[in-house]
Amino acid sequence: MGKIWELDYYSRPVLDDEKKKLWEVLICESPTEITQKPETLFKYSEFCSNKTVNSIWLQEAIGKAITQAGETPRKIRFFRRQMNNMILKACEDLGITAAPSRRTYALNAWLEQRNQTFYPEQPGYDENSAKSLSVQYPPLAAIPLPDAVRVDRGDKWAFVNLEASAFADMEEWDIAFGEAFPLSITELTPDTPIPGIIVYSSRALPLAAWMSGLELAYLQFESGSRPIVRLETGSSDSWILATVLDAKTISEAKGFEAKKEKAQKVHFLAIQSKQESESFAGFWLLKEEKL
Repeated sequence: MGKIWELDYYSRPVLDDEKKKLWEVLICESPTEITQKPETLFKYSEFCSNKTVNSIWLQEAIGKAITQAGETPRKIRFFRRQMNNMILKACEDLGITAAPSRRTYALNAWLEQRNQTFYPEQPGYDENSAKSLSVQYPPLAAIPLPDAVRVDRGDKWAFVNLEASAFADMEEWDIAFGEAFPLSITELTPDTPIPGIIVYSSRALPLAAWMSGLELAYLQFESGSRPIVRLETGSSDSWILATVLDAKTISEAKGFEAKKEKAQKVHFLAIQSKQESESFAGFWLLKEEKL
């Protein structure tokens, strides 16, 4: 099927001779399996002047990465909304699908590493610019899932937990649709509880198939006058996965968020046809991150 890449193209906290920010493209392979080793993932980086920031330069840079990797990705994920048009254009001209996504876990870790240890060592490093690198997007109101896949009263769902060590053999699980990433990009110990939500539905397979077409990012409990569990997808989409109706479930939802914090925001979403099933219609390992 081909690999998935993650891409960021933006200014960095490094100034050129004219005291203008350098821009940089970062491209890395998106790990989709639990056993992949982060250090073996393909990576490509290249700086450019702010005078050459355009889709043509980006297209050429992606072409160089393809040459270096020896293969063309089937999809490129990117999280930065303000670069949407430029990235879409560059990828379209190369015949590659570009997907706005917050499922850029490997890229986020790489960016964090470069912010801490790489950029500060570069000539022209600007500490003031480094303080404003994070992307702040206002949250959008969550909308109901489409009727055909809505988790309704005919379905059941629950908060559950699995120890981190339980994911070691995830590739052997019977999963129709889903995606994982190596927990080695975190610092979790094997006995760390990983919280999750499991949905039991007679429409498990079509529900999982529909969700597989989204860029699943993370789950989040939202309290308020109408408490809900949000499913965040793409670069900004937000869905109501379930409404939290009673005090007991609200308490469990708060516990879910607390455990997520202790697990470095790692959690999961699982879909099964029934509790007794030994297979999953869908299973996604997720990670909430501030971009």
